[in-house]
Amino acid sequence: MLSPKIAVVVFAGISPLHLSIPSAVFGEDRRSLGLPLFDFCVCAEQQGGLLLKTGLTIVVEHRLEALDDADIVVVPSWRNSAERPAGPVLEALRVAAGRGAMIVGLCLGSFVLAEAGLLDGRAATTHWTAAELLRQRYPAIEVRPDVLYVDEGQILTSAGVAAGLDCLLHVVRRLYGAESAARLARHLVVAPHRQGGQAQFIERPIAGRDGDSRLALVIETIRHNVAGPHDIDGAAALAHMSRRTFTRHFQASTGVTFAQWLLEERLLLARRLLETTGQSIEDVAQQAGFATAASLRQHFASRLGTTPARYRQEFALA
Repeated sequence: MLSPKIAVVVFAGISPLHLSIPSAVFGEDRRSLGLPLFDFCVCAEQQGGLLLKTGLTIVVEHRLEALDDADIVVVPSWRNSAERPAGPVLEALRVAAGRGAMIVGLCLGSFVLAEAGLLDGRAATTHWTAAELLRQRYPAIEVRPDVLYVDEGQILTSAGVAAGLDCLLHVVRRLYGAESAARLARHLVVAPHRQGGQAQFIERPIAGRDGDSRLALVIETIRHNVAGPHDIDGAAALAHMSRRTFTRHFQASTGVTFAQWLLEERLLLARRLLETTGQSIEDVAQQAGFATAASLRQHFASRLGTTPARYRQEFALA
């Protein structure tokens, strides 16, 4: 398996937590999980000791020239949304993007990509507290403040710290398939694909414990038989709620409607079956809860931009 080069751009004052996100995904030997040993490096404008936000110091061995041959460049955050990044960093990012590298801005790192002009004419997100500033300062960007991450192909951005992990797991999923991403997520003890968006975390009341436990029961029950004839009335009955109450609580908890959540769960199962079994497309569709193979193909085209057969060719495990 090819070993992509990952370059993470750091700066004085970065939080160790922000730096830990790309390090956890790309900086360790994950070959036992079916992933390559990534060529991982941390770089900055200057080599040497770099003081982090909490008083820790790291030694940076690589300058920005590391971006010259990187396949994926990650900007894990930025010091302050009000501070303009330095020219050399911006130019290095422009050059890397110009030759086709994937550029990922996590949390306030979106501001660095925006200042470099890489988000003009694209959709992007950032931490919800800074989304309005991003919109005002860079009007050429379509700011989406209510999502966990935005994939624009070559350029990706994410919301706050934890959403950076969602975004990078999505990168792994995009490059190596749903099963590899799921293995990594299990190893990190996180959800392989969180539903909803950061609107879930924006100053809203927390659902009561009883409601949470009933929704958790519904989700767990359906995940054990995702192909079953599930509908919102049956789910509401399982939660001992009225349809209206269930609809409100489910969307408040997950950030999506019940129908959207169920579709994503079925697509995730279909992807895993395509990667790990030799079953026909028709059988995969049936086991994942789609009425027909044509329905599965339609959802693959609209959600993933590919066909089940092409997805299997690209991601089937050896």
